[in-house]
Amino acid sequence: MKKNYYLAFNALKKINVPVFDHWDDADRFMINAEEGYDKESGLAWADYYMMGRGGLSFDDFGVNNKINEILEKYGLFAEWQNPGCLSVCD
Repeated sequence: MKKNYYLAFNALKKINVPVFDHWDDADRFMINAEEGYDKESGLAWADYYMMGRGGLSFDDFGVNNKINEILEKYGLFAEWQNPGCLSVCD
């Protein structure tokens, strides 16, 4: 895994975001949107059906802003692979 992906993967894991290896690209990883939630806010880490209704906690694509802050720090972003998981890309 590339260094920036590796660092982001570990930072997300540290705050209990459900991350896993990308199934068809060893240099990338994914985020499970069907499991886990931010224990501080009680909100999901990502919610496909929150797109356009983000408010303060989610961006316009239904991704928790805590995830975005970490990914942006490493020059990465998340996009929906399907309604159950996000692919992390550069």
